Amino acid sequence: MLTRLSIRDFAVVAQAELEFGVGLTVISGETGAGKSLLVDALGFLCGARADAGSVRHGAQRAELVAEFALADAPAASTWLREAELDDAEDADEPSCQLRRTLRADGGSKAWINGRPATVSQLAELTGLLVEIHGQHEQQALLARATQTSLLDAHADHASLCNKTREAALDWRRLRDEREALLARGDVGDRAAWLQHQLQELQAEVLEPEALIELDHNHRRHAHAASLIEACDLALQQLAGDDALASRLQQVRGVLQGEASHEPRLTDVDAMLESAAIQMDEALSMLERIRDDLDVDPDAMLELERRLTRVQDLARKHRLPPNQLAGHRDALASELESLADAGDRLLRLEQAIKAAQGQWRDAASTLTASRRRAGDALGASVSTLIGTLGMQGGRFEVALEPISDPATPDPNGAERAEFLVSANAGQPPRPLRKVASGGELSRISLAIEVAMQGSDPVPTMVFDEVDAGIGGAVAAAVGARLRALGDGRQVLCVTHQPQVAAAGHAQYRVSKAAQEGITQSAVERLDEGGRIAEIARMLGGAKVTAEAEAAAKRLLEH
Repeated sequence: MLTRLSIRDFAVVAQAELEFGVGLTVISGETGAGKSLLVDALGFLCGARADAGSVRHGAQRAELVAEFALADAPAASTWLREAELDDAEDADEPSCQLRRTLRADGGSKAWINGRPATVSQLAELTGLLVEIHGQHEQQALLARATQTSLLDAHADHASLCNKTREAALDWRRLRDEREALLARGDVGDRAAWLQHQLQELQAEVLEPEALIELDHNHRRHAHAASLIEACDLALQQLAGDDALASRLQQVRGVLQGEASHEPRLTDVDAMLESAAIQMDEALSMLERIRDDLDVDPDAMLELERRLTRVQDLARKHRLPPNQLAGHRDALASELESLADAGDRLLRLEQAIKAAQGQWRDAASTLTASRRRAGDALGASVSTLIGTLGMQGGRFEVALEPISDPATPDPNGAERAEFLVSANAGQPPRPLRKVASGGELSRISLAIEVAMQGSDPVPTMVFDEVDAGIGGAVAAAVGARLRALGDGRQVLCVTHQPQVAAAGHAQYRVSKAAQEGITQSAVERLDEGGRIAEIARMLGGAKVTAEAEAAAKRLLEH
C-alpha cells in the first residue's frame, strides 16, 4: 500500500507531500490545475519515461519519493529480498522507499531503499505494487500476456499453470538433450579420439596429491648429495663425546651441584632437561632422514621421466598439471556417454513423447478451465460496464490458439484476448483496437471490480475514469470505486462530484501564479473542505447554499 508520495519541482508542482491510507482516496481540482500530474509522478516512479520538460521551470532537477507498506504485498517483499534490496531492519513491518530524480538536462537516476537501481528494476518492482488505469497508461491491460495473466488470476489457475509450465520445460530439456546428441553426428571418430587421449592420461598417476609427492621426491633426489652432507655435519656437531649434547649434560651437572644454594637454578635445569629431550628427538629424526638418503642415478632418471611425461600432457591439453586428473575423468564420462548414445537417443525419443503427452493433458485441462472462467468474467464485466455508461456494451474473453500447438508452450495452448463492443448491435473487437481512453478506464474498473480479490496488486490508480459521463452513471462509477476500495487501496483523479463524494479521503489540487510563475498546490481536505470542494464541482466557480446542501447529501449517501 502506498503510504506517502513526495513531489518536488515536478512540472508545475514546487513541493507537495501526500499521505495515503486504505480505501478510496479521490483527487479533485479545477480543470488544468494539475490533478493528473500526481498520476504522472507515480508513473515516473514506476519506470515511465519523462523528458526534461517535466522539471519545473527554473529548477535544476525534479525529485520524487514514494513509500510503500508491504504487509499486503508479499510478492514485492520476495522480489526485494531476492534482489538484495530489502531493508532487513524492517522485517517486522516491511516497507519500501522508491526515489527517482530527473535533471533539467534530461539525465535520470533511481534508488530502491536508498540503493542505486536501474529503471527496469524500478518497473519490475512497482509492477507488484501499483496498477495505473488511465487514458494514457493502459498498455499493460492491452497486452494479451497481461490479459491471460488476469484471467488465470481470476480463476485461481496457479496450480494448473505450474503443472503446464513444468511439463513444457521438461519437454524442452529433453528436446535440447536430443538435439545436442544428434549434433555430434557419427560418434565413432570422437570415441576413438577419446580412447586414445584416455590411454595417455591413464598411463600416469595424475591426482594432485600424487603430483605433489612426485615433485617432492624429485627435489630430494636432485639434492641428495648436499642433503647427505648437511645431515652428516649436523650429526657430527650434535652427537659424540665433545658434541653439543655431551656439553649440555655437563652444564646440567654443574648447575645441579649448586642448586641448593640458589633455588632458581632448579628452573634453569628443568629447561635444559627439556632442551636435552628435544635434542635427542631431533638427533633420532636426523638419523632416520640420513638413512633414507641415497644418491641413486637410476631413481633420479625415472623421476625425471615421469615429470617430463606429466609436463608434456599438460602442454598437450593446455591445462595446469593439477587439472589433468579432472580432465581425464571428464573424457572418461564423455566416452561412456558415447558408448550408450544409441540407446540414450531411443530413450530420449520415448521420454519426449511422454512429456509432450503430459503437457497436452495439462494444457487441455487449463484450456477448459480458462474457457469457463472467460465466460463467467465476460458476463460479469458486461453487466458492470452497462452500469458505467456503456449501456448495451458487451465484454467477451476469446481464447486464441498459439501458432504451433504441437510445440509445448509454458503458458498453455492459447492466449486470452479481451473483446469489447461499446455499443449495442456492434460485434466485439479486440480491446486494444476499439476502446477510447474514457471507455478503457471504465472497462478497467469493471474488470477490477469483477476480479476483486484475485488481482494481487494492492494499489489501484484511476485517472479520470469518469471522463465523458455524469449524473447516475458517475454515481455508479463512484460506488464501484468505493466498493473496490473496501478490499484494497484505490486512488482516483476525478472531476465528477458523485465520484469525489464516494471517497474515504480527498485531496484538492489548485493552481495559482506566484512571482509570475504558475504553480500547483495540493491540500488534504477535512469535512468542511470536502463540502466546499464538492459544492464547487457541482455549481462552478460561485458556490451557492443549494450547492453546499447538495454536496452534504452526496457525502451522506
